[in-house]
Amino acid sequence: MPKILLIDDEPSILSVLSTLLKAEDYDVQAVLGGENAAELIAGGGFDLMITDIRMSPINGMELLKQAHDQCPGMSVIMLTAYGSVETAIEALKLGAFDYVTKPFKVDELLITVQRAIDYNKAITENADLKAQLNTRYHLKSIVAESKSMQSVCDMIQRVAPTDATILIGGESGTGKELVAKAIHAYSRRKDKNFLAVNCAALPEPLLESEMFGHVKGAFTDAKSDRAGRFEIASGGSLFLDEIGNLSPPLQAKLLTVLQNREIVRLGANKPVPIDVRLICATNMPIAEMVTRQEFRQDLLYRINTVELHLPPLRERPGDIPLLVDHFLGIYGHKYKKLGHQVGRAAMDRLQTHTWPGNVRELQHAVERALIMGEETTLRPEDFLLSGGKVGTEESLAFDEYNLEEVEKQVIELALRKHQGNVSHAARELGLTRTSLYRRMEKYGL
Repeated sequence: MPKILLIDDEPSILSVLSTLLKAEDYDVQAVLGGENAAELIAGGGFDLMITDIRMSPINGMELLKQAHDQCPGMSVIMLTAYGSVETAIEALKLGAFDYVTKPFKVDELLITVQRAIDYNKAITENADLKAQLNTRYHLKSIVAESKSMQSVCDMIQRVAPTDATILIGGESGTGKELVAKAIHAYSRRKDKNFLAVNCAALPEPLLESEMFGHVKGAFTDAKSDRAGRFEIASGGSLFLDEIGNLSPPLQAKLLTVLQNREIVRLGANKPVPIDVRLICATNMPIAEMVTRQEFRQDLLYRINTVELHLPPLRERPGDIPLLVDHFLGIYGHKYKKLGHQVGRAAMDRLQTHTWPGNVRELQHAVERALIMGEETTLRPEDFLLSGGKVGTEESLAFDEYNLEEVEKQVIELALRKHQGNVSHAARELGLTRTSLYRRMEKYGL
């Protein structure tokens, strides 16, 4: 039941308003005069304050200022005589939700009250949602207890409050974007935008437009001006995933943007200033690429003020039971299959698997097992995993000859062989990077 604090220095008006509002199922506390309301305002707990403007010795404007300072989440409606509308408008400028003139119409008053209550509810729910989103990408969302991952978490806490550019390395599926979001959530920019761009998922012309924006007519399909991710993320954080896949021209343009702190949209000449905290990630050996002149050394210096490396899942098997429980909780609620657990034999199999797709592969394996498993205790056969090793060579072990499953295992094998390097795996498979990324997304790798 919404709580309303009602303040007026005329007992008759106070009585009428209180009766009307209580009849609408509002919890009303009526106070005679402004001097008796200050303590109640300071105590909080009200959704709405309705106060007369002209009172003595403490008037409604003073109460409004107090409410604005001490209860910013509470809406305020001002009651004013017809000749004092200018004062009421001044109250709106100071943060009042609305005003009602005396003598008031009952319907008008009740509609204004309901609008104020709805507004307060929307603001509160929005704040709660924002807090939930921040918590979702809080450091606690990184599920791990291994020393290697705890070191990563410690590093995140140290570097997040700064504006240093960060380069996150690690194989595909190790959680680089999750780490980037945790860095943003711990930073001074946490209330601003966090945007991500996958540099390998788009062809070069589209990627350039996606990052820097374009003006109308810049290319065939540019039918209107469009801001790029750098502009939209200004004030917040921008995550460039798979930055090792940038072409030399885009590397040069990115370097210029980082040096000048401004972008120029495609087809435009006017620079636009930006204020972005850049976080990059790659599964490629950037240092080796610099040696082979495939990646600019000066750009590397710009993006790796701090480097974080995420270990592959096979190097931290102790984290697998925690991750499994985490994913069982998520998908148990999603599919209404609560109370499931993984049997000892199945857990042993999960902990000895090499996980070429890392945490992302484990996540999809748990989801599938929960859907397909017939018992509340999941067994080894409930988990569809890629083939293991024979001697020192990788091999494929097909339990079935479904073409999609065969293709998935071949991709996993290629990724494992090249230690998660998508470009090298794509070359061996005879695919473009974009085509391989589409298949990886399809199979949850």
